This record gives sequence, structure tokens and C-alpha cells, in this order.
Amino acid sequence: VQLVESGGDVVQPGGTLRLSCTASGIMPSIYMWKWYRQAPGKERELVASKTRAGTTTIEDPVKGRFSIPRDNGKNTVDLQMSSLQPEDTAAYYCSLEDIWGGTTYWGEGTRVTVSS
Repeated sequence: VQLVESGGDVVQPGGTLRLSCTASGIMPSIYMWKWYRQAPGKERELVASKTRAGTTTIEDPVKGRFSIPRDNGKNTVDLQMSSLQPEDTAAYYCSLEDIWGGTTYWGEGTRVTVSS
């Protein structure tokens, strides 16, 4: 499975952005999507996840501002971001966890910069 993220950009504080991650290849039977971000000099942190059944979890630092839209196909997961702040500046990565196989696939990331 290969993952490709897109949608990263430079945006002003308070702005919105939608990231997309598309998987190619044979999808695992049971899987979970995750979005992470890594700011310069900081560890990678989980921001959101989505199960194959469609259940989403948004982590506290971005709760109320970020969401995973429901209108994605099986091979795509988006991250809708609103009310962006400078502290949201980071490289954003998606991952696909093969729950049965134990493998996690990663994209190469897309950069989000929030600056006036």
C-alpha cells in the first residue's frame, strides 16, 4: 500500500484547509486511518483517526477545529482543519494501520504553515 498526502499550503491564522490522503494498492481487510503531525523540533503527535467502520476520534489539541469528513471513499481519508493557528504549523502525515497484519503504512507528509 502506498499513501500520498496532498493539500498542504500556507494559510493565515483563522483560515481553513483540507488535507487529503489517498491509498493505492490492496487495502487491508481491517484497518485504521490516522493523521499525525510533526512540528519542527517536536515529536510526532496523533491528531485524528478513523476506523474502517467510519468511527472518528479527534485528539484534544485540535478537537472542535479539526475533523475527518464522512464523504471519503474507501481509499481516501481527508482532514478538515479550521480556525488554524500558528501552532498548527507542521508536517502532516497520514498512516494506514493493517490491524490483522500488523503493518503500518506511511505517507511522506504534506506541509501546513499558518502565518500572517
